[in-house]
Amino acid sequence: MVYEDIVDGIFWERPNRFIANVEIGGRIEVCHVKNTGRCRELLVPGARVWLQRSHAPERKTHFDLIAVKKGDILINMDSQAPNKVFGEYLAAGGIFPSPTLIRPETVYGSSRFDFYVEAEGRRAFCEVKGVTLEDKGVVRFPDAPTERGAKHLRELIRCLGEGFEAWAVFVVQMRGAEYFEPNVLTDPVFASELTAAQKAGVRVIALECSVSPDSMAVAKEIPVRLGEY
Repeated sequence: MVYEDIVDGIFWERPNRFIANVEIGGRIEVCHVKNTGRCRELLVPGARVWLQRSHAPERKTHFDLIAVKKGDILINMDSQAPNKVFGEYLAAGGIFPSPTLIRPETVYGSSRFDFYVEAEGRRAFCEVKGVTLEDKGVVRFPDAPTERGAKHLRELIRCLGEGFEAWAVFVVQMRGAEYFEPNVLTDPVFASELTAAQKAGVRVIALECSVSPDSMAVAKEIPVRLGEY
C-alpha cells in the first residue's frame, strides 16, 4: 500500500480523538487523526509525524495523520491501513495460495467480518485488527477495552461449527517486534476470548509490516503467545 503527497511535521497536541495540532512547515495545522484509539504512547508532544495531504476542498482539515516515530521505530497509525494491506496480502497468495474469491466486509450472523475468502474448496472468514502498541519488542492488542473485538472472536468460533475456516489476524503496523500477545492488563476479557478462540480452532496469526512514511506492506509472520487469562 502506497500513499501519495506525504509531508512531515511535529506533533503538538490532540484536543480530541479525531484531530491533532501539528506543526507543518513552521505553521500549526489542525489535522485529522485516522486512528481513534488512545495512542497515548505514540502521540507525545515533539514526536515526528507524517501526514497525507487532502485535496478535497470541502474538508475542514487538510491533512490525515499517517505515521509517527517512537524512538527508533516508525509506526503506521492509519486505522484503515491494516485491512488494505491484508487485502493485498491475500490477493498475492498470502495464507491462501490460489484464492478464487476475496470479498471484504462480509456479514455473517450478527457480525460483519473484514474478509470472506474462497480458495480451492476452502471457505474462510478473516477478522483483521491493527496493532500499534509496542513495549520493548512486544506488541499487544487492544490499547483500550473492546467488546466488539470479543464479539468477533465468539462469532469466529461459530463459523467453525458451520464448516468455515476462521482467522483472527493481527496486522502489526511496524517492524522489529519479537512476538504478539493480547493486552491482558487493559482488556482481560478479550485476552480470555482470544485464547478460547484458538483452542476452538480459530487460526490466530500476527503479521509484521515493513513501514515507511509513504507505504506499508506485510513483511513476515511473527510468533503469537497466548496463555490462560
